[in-house]
Amino acid sequence: MSDNRPPSALTIAGSDSGGAAGLEADLRTFLTCGVHGLVAVTAVTVQNTLGVHDRSDIPPRIVAGQIEAVAADMGVDAAKTGMLASAEIIEAVAAACEQAGIGGDAGIPFVVDPVAASMHGHPLFDDAGLAALRELLLPMATVVTPNLDEVRLLTGIEVTRREQMRDAAVALRELGPRFVLVKSGHLIDDPECVDLLFDGTVFTELPGPRHDTPHTHGAGDAMASALTSGLARGMSVQEAARFGKWYVSNAVRHSYPMGAKVGPVSAFWRVAEEERD
Repeated sequence: MSDNRPPSALTIAGSDSGGAAGLEADLRTFLTCGVHGLVAVTAVTVQNTLGVHDRSDIPPRIVAGQIEAVAADMGVDAAKTGMLASAEIIEAVAAACEQAGIGGDAGIPFVVDPVAASMHGHPLFDDAGLAALRELLLPMATVVTPNLDEVRLLTGIEVTRREQMRDAAVALRELGPRFVLVKSGHLIDDPECVDLLFDGTVFTELPGPRHDTPHTHGAGDAMASALTSGLARGMSVQEAARFGKWYVSNAVRHSYPMGAKVGPVSAFWRVAEEERD
């Protein structure tokens, strides 16, 4: 293997035709964080800023086959999940990741972003999918990165104040992940955006500004994939979480309008401006 091989990260996620979220956001983030992106596509959505209009799920054997193919040949230094679409796909992903040595106590770092609904409120899988996520993937996770809606779906805890995030983190940690990162973006009345990392013993607050912009599509994907990039580059979970927070804060700060409603967070801030004569 060449000495100049970059770190690699695998996203196991759905495609967003609007390019704001999903695997498109993950690959953008991987690239701008210095990591080669690998992909296992789970679903193809028909969406824009007005909503998700249709979707087609990829057969579970094809999803698993993508994971197996890239892990066996190219190597995976860290992996993350996004939209997993169904219980059958989650089962296939869990089996393929276990076979590839992704996740678990001594495995390749595995970030589970428990995407359970689109930003427009459309559910992305049913009760069987939620149960499979809880029972199969969370125990394999190095880090789980839910927003507050996903906290409620996974634990039943409704977080409306910053101090309640600790109870949510404890409840999530009991489901099996090594670390829990509870994201506070939905606490819109809080003047700051303080996320919470919990390792089972220590709570670490990750403070950041709350930017005055409606354009936040893909923020959760960007944070989880930046965190994954940090792990692929050899950072500790604490270092990678801080890196992810730094990345997404800047991505939201530089977000832009695109389409009729909510625009995407930006990766352009990480790209050097062109020099012209």
